[in-house]
Amino acid sequence: MYREHTKVIRIGDRKIGGGNPILIQSMTNTKTEDVEATVRQIHALEDAGCDIIRCTVPTPEAARALGEIRKQIHIPLVADIHFDYRMAIAAIENGADKIRINPGNIGGPDQVRAVVDKAASYQVPIRVGVNSGSLEKEIIEKYGKVTAEGLVESALDKVRMIEDLGYDQVVVSIKSSDVLMCVKAHELLAPSCPYPVHVGITEAGTVFTGNIKSALGLGLILHQGIGDTIRVSLTGDPVYEIASAKQILRTLGLRKGGIEVVSCPTCGRTSIDLIGLAGQVEKMAAQFDDLNIKVAVMGCVVNGPGEAKEADVGIAGGKGSGLLFRHGQVVKKLPESGLLEALREELYKFRSVNQASD
Repeated sequence: MYREHTKVIRIGDRKIGGGNPILIQSMTNTKTEDVEATVRQIHALEDAGCDIIRCTVPTPEAARALGEIRKQIHIPLVADIHFDYRMAIAAIENGADKIRINPGNIGGPDQVRAVVDKAASYQVPIRVGVNSGSLEKEIIEKYGKVTAEGLVESALDKVRMIEDLGYDQVVVSIKSSDVLMCVKAHELLAPSCPYPVHVGITEAGTVFTGNIKSALGLGLILHQGIGDTIRVSLTGDPVYEIASAKQILRTLGLRKGGIEVVSCPTCGRTSIDLIGLAGQVEKMAAQFDDLNIKVAVMGCVVNGPGEAKEADVGIAGGKGSGLLFRHGQVVKKLPESGLLEALREELYKFRSVNQASD
């Protein structure tokens, strides 16, 4: 596992790398200068389970706003910088817990040194970000086009640039909207990179397409032991990014806790609104994030309990009625209208047992 051997980096009060838990990151889409709107969005992301938040800092006003934002939130704050090294310095001075830069586009060697010196004096880590859309012209010409090899070469060049300035609090990020290119790039990077890696499929798309691309790309990368922080990049409310990231980590066995909801795909035997019921159960399950159990929602009282016998608890609908079951064994028969509440009561029982054993 590469992630177990990467350097430990502190971001605010959190640590990544060296086998520490993989953290979920998102980015605000508000104007950073609007402190109230930005804080409101960050609070929603915190409630959803976001571990690290990033805000863009394109103006001096945005940099100054970071200080007030940081006072009102509870997770580390990362400043996203493009083109202007002065914004990186201002962000650090105003309390950013980490900065994200591409050293190749924020100015010449003197400007890069000024940023690195400031980061070192405040002990603020630098995330070196390279993506397929910002690859240097020389590297594109060397390889003939944007390639995984070019992305890795560019990223490692930027890392060495910072190392040569005497600083090693570094996080690396290489992203592409091409899923397989992104996977290959991480496979090439990991053996030669001693620093934590932030993983994501950039410009993944809408909530639907972006989730599919991110699940495939992140799944392939994370399963190889690569990645210390992740972001699911979606065109939509960033709260959706958190739910998706948590599900990817849980599916891979990289994060425990939270209810896993399984449900059948429906068929001609289904006599209840299984789609609506499954959606209600999934929404309800989010309120029991402290539990680590599997809940089944099945559409057939004949086969449902048996098909979902690996679930800790579940419900199976019939015509006007349904069953509550545990590990495939029927507990009781209920009217269809009582299934959801019966399941809720079971979840409260699981919680009580957990709390009593703590």
